[in-house]
Amino acid sequence: MKILWARHIDGPNVYIYKPILVARIDLGRFTERESCEFQGFSDRLLRLLPGLREHHCAKGAPGGFVERLYGGTYFGHIVEHVAIELACCLGLDVHYGKTLYAGGMGQYDIVMECKAFECQRLLLDEAIQLVQAMVDGQTWNLEQTLARAQRLLRETGLGPSTQAIVDAAVRRGIPVRRIGTGSLIQLGYGCARKLVEATVTEQTSAVAVDIACDKQMTKQLLRDAALPVPAGGTASSLEEALKLFERLGAPVVVKPQNGNQGRGVSLNLNTPEELRDAFDIAREYADHVIVEQYVEGRNFRLLVVGGRFVAASERIPARVVGDGTQTVRSLVEQANRDPRRGDDHELPLSKIVLDSVARNHLRRQGRTLDDVPAVGESVWLRDSANLSTGGEAVDMTDDLHASYRRLAERVAKVIGLDVCGIDLIIGDPQVPSDETTCFVIEVNACPGIRMHEHPSYGTARRAGEAIVSSLFPTGQGRIPIISITGTNGKTTTTRLIGHGIGQSGKTVGMTTTGGIFIGGECVSTGDTTGPDSARVVLSDPSVEVAVLETARGGIVRGGLAYDKANVAVMTNIAMDHIGQDGVDTIEDLMHIKSLVAECVADDGTVVLNADDERLVALSKRLNANIVFCSMTDDNPVLMRHLARGGVGYYVSRGWLVEARGHLTWEISPISEIPLTLGGIAQFQVENCLAAVAAMRAYGLTRQQIAHALATFSPLADNPGRCVLYRMPGGGHVMLDYGHNPDGFVKIGRWLKRVPHRRLIGVVGVPGDRADAVIRQSASCLAEVFDAFVVKEDVDKRGRREGEVAAILASQIAKKCPEKPCAIVLSEGEALARAIQDMGQDDIVAVFYEKLSVVQQTVEGLGGQPVADFQPLAAGHPMAISL
Repeated sequence: MKILWARHIDGPNVYIYKPILVARIDLGRFTERESCEFQGFSDRLLRLLPGLREHHCAKGAPGGFVERLYGGTYFGHIVEHVAIELACCLGLDVHYGKTLYAGGMGQYDIVMECKAFECQRLLLDEAIQLVQAMVDGQTWNLEQTLARAQRLLRETGLGPSTQAIVDAAVRRGIPVRRIGTGSLIQLGYGCARKLVEATVTEQTSAVAVDIACDKQMTKQLLRDAALPVPAGGTASSLEEALKLFERLGAPVVVKPQNGNQGRGVSLNLNTPEELRDAFDIAREYADHVIVEQYVEGRNFRLLVVGGRFVAASERIPARVVGDGTQTVRSLVEQANRDPRRGDDHELPLSKIVLDSVARNHLRRQGRTLDDVPAVGESVWLRDSANLSTGGEAVDMTDDLHASYRRLAERVAKVIGLDVCGIDLIIGDPQVPSDETTCFVIEVNACPGIRMHEHPSYGTARRAGEAIVSSLFPTGQGRIPIISITGTNGKTTTTRLIGHGIGQSGKTVGMTTTGGIFIGGECVSTGDTTGPDSARVVLSDPSVEVAVLETARGGIVRGGLAYDKANVAVMTNIAMDHIGQDGVDTIEDLMHIKSLVAECVADDGTVVLNADDERLVALSKRLNANIVFCSMTDDNPVLMRHLARGGVGYYVSRGWLVEARGHLTWEISPISEIPLTLGGIAQFQVENCLAAVAAMRAYGLTRQQIAHALATFSPLADNPGRCVLYRMPGGGHVMLDYGHNPDGFVKIGRWLKRVPHRRLIGVVGVPGDRADAVIRQSASCLAEVFDAFVVKEDVDKRGRREGEVAAILASQIAKKCPEKPCAIVLSEGEALARAIQDMGQDDIVAVFYEKLSVVQQTVEGLGGQPVADFQPLAAGHPMAISL
């Protein structure tokens, strides 16, 4: 067995609303084999992983998986459960799993809830190897597997400070997204978003960070502000350091001018020899070294966030306690095996560091690492009380005199840090501060907050919550999100909504099949309807409202880019994409697209087409407010909904109408909406209804919406959708992106109502559709057009050249053998052929793959864009004013 590929979906998806890992595996020699065929396998597996006995499986109760295991189940299913159990053994809260046949012999997709992708990807691979070992009767070292996974989890996971901020944001309901593999986190969406890296926020001053990183500059600013700091100076040579030592007098402290986390710091130095050793250590970290007065007292770290005191910890230097038998070195090794201790800042405590500073400190005590301390005897490994080198923290937030809190707030303001860690030496924390009882020894930008969140002793403080509150004094960091899906009409509806909200003065971020738009400007071209495109909008700090076209492919492959929308729109559900990504039926398609309607805030709105029975059925299981739209005022679903006091939109006497219970308002006459081409394009009327409902749910007034409908230009604002060109010979060309049976039918109904001599179709269907869908498309097209030129997409999507065109042409000939039908595979050449054959008042309709190709062809043959169909000469018998 092996993994063919694996990916992470970090938003709501077609399986669950939580992040998942999806992996395709090849069962190899276990293809079409079951667990019951291998004697002793199930017993060995359950002895190694007894927790599998609690797995529910299809039974829905503990023991369900064991029944399947002994009764006989396939190995993809077994690997799924083993991977989940390994994650649980590691402490990850993972329960959901699913295994699906992937279409190839022995290939399955394993889906599992995912808390840490890199780690769980490793565990899935380990699960495969473990299952094979149990089949073959081999032993398996479970401890080694979990240890490897634990190391990877620590290496790739967030540090405790960043995790505390993330946890606080999640508790507040603020969206969280990790950017890259480091500590950079995006909190919130659009113009409300904030970036945080550990405890550095986007509100942190770069100047203040530079000051805090320069200890001498920090001391100067604090001294100028009459804040108590130890006397001292900076030395770039040993000679200068010795002169400072002589001037200050023993004891002194030596530390790098630009150091952090206690690296290179030596305290309580009393002789020139000790200073020489300390100077050499400090020079390993910085060119300039600070020599300053050593202050007796207790070491405290105070945290100030947004100018306000949040927490205080007393820091105790690294130490070990003797047992009368072990050496100092052994005691340190034993202490470092404490599961609370990790490398750097990954766990509540750091491992004790045995470096040159520790050895020097022991030497000054007359000790070495090989000494055996007496029972109960404390051996201090350094004077510096930094947690990064193995120190411990005692919460003292409630035990400090209020004067120290005010002092810390003043220090943070003087340096200019929004999140500031202030190190103080305090004689007695209950005695008020003055210039003799307290000294500021250091100011820290990006202070670690694990000592406050996870103190060694005392009450835990929610420092992460304080940071989140400083970034988001109110609210949840959200912007309005409107998400649009369906089979047809998504792009036009999206553009119309974006147009209306943009006219209200808001900066709209919009994703469509025609590109990503920020404030009306296209920032990326192409089909941009997936989660990656939506994240572009949701991460842009100028975006005030997100309007997202959300297509099937993106949902299947990447889920949603957001957790909850404020408004969801489902235009319709019709036959399309059958045969792709496991979509075998229209019910499968409905299941995928319904995710958009399900992921709506409790006080949000879902706009549904009351003329679509599948969407009506969907409405019964949604929790959000439902708004129905219908092309008629007597739709029974709409009428019942309004009778219960609901909200709906419909067409009546040539107007778009809003109804709330028994109250109604006329919004706009359809004939005055350019998009509808005088009301003849009924499918555009449907799109207008959905857009109006969404804009009203967002909060636009009826007057604003009427203006938006009247000013939305089919040419400028809806490129590529029902684009009309007038040709020199008096005919017209219509360009549209239609590519499924429902779309062809709706376009056909419109074209048949337009005066014309002949309708010529330049037709094609994407190659990844099932043969049945291609034939159904051909049958719908055969009912519309009088002549055909069948073309083919450049992207064959797995088909042989000419294969799709042949299916289309064959079905058209079968349905209407009397109608001319030619095959010209090139899209541009097929259109040119149709235009060449067209006469006055003929209409050529091309359903394009690439808009630029057909536009260049039409314009190259003299076509001029027009807003509606206009015959060559006034008074012509075909004349029509739309």
